[in-house]
Amino acid sequence: MMKCEDISWLVSHAHDRPLKFRERMSLRIHLWLCGNCRRFEQQIRLLRQGLGRLADRSGTAGADRALSDEARDRIQRALAGEANDDQ
Repeated sequence: MMKCEDISWLVSHAHDRPLKFRERMSLRIHLWLCGNCRRFEQQIRLLRQGLGRLADRSGTAGADRALSDEARDRIQRALAGEANDDQ
């Protein structure tokens, strides 16, 4: 079984990218068994929902267009490096 630290990482990334089958199953089993991680997952979900509502109300949903080309390139390079680490 995965450790809580690994599960918290998966919970965070599950909202940003599709999880692999093995990751999804490990996450489900651990959340079924661990109340603390279940609460953490619920808190993350509520925070994301609240931030989404706030962005919609303040009109910042399209704020990513305000990034400079340099910032966008740095983010893409960082994400590409993370994707390579998963393989």
